[in-house]
Order: sequence, then C-alpha cells, then structure tokens
Amino acid sequence: MCIAVPGEIIDLFPPQARVKLMGVETTINIQLIESPKIGEYVLVHGGCAIEKINRAYFDDLFNIFISIIDEDEKKDG
Repeated sequence: MCIAVPGEIIDLFPPQARVKLMGVETTINIQLIESPKIGEYVLVHGGCAIEKINRAYFDDLFNIFISIIDEDEKKDG
C-alpha cells in the first residue's frame, strides 16, 4: 500500500521545495507538478510532490492522519 502525505509548500528552489509535513519541514522534488507556489498544498509520496490539493482536502487528510496517530497512541499508552 502506498501513502501520500499532505504538505504545505513553504519555500521554493526549483527543482525542489521546502514543505511542512505533519509539523516537520523537509525538502522534496517538485518536478511532477505544474507551477508550484509558496502556500500551496501538495500530496507527497516518495520525496516527490505528486499532486496539488486544495485547503479543504489538505485539512481533511491532516485530520485523518492525526486521528490515526491519536488512536495508535491510545493503544500504546
């Protein structure tokens, strides 16, 4: 199973960008998306932005990941 993580572009230096993924900043490749801009949201898989997404979809995915993390912490705690 492959998982893409939602992120926000915070800096650009083509062909790469700095993104914030679940509160962690990292550098990714942006060659697969058209005209990326700071402040846009993307899905990241394997170190590459694979698709632009809107804020509502970003929020939905972010909340899903948070609920998964919270549920996992309950099991461990």
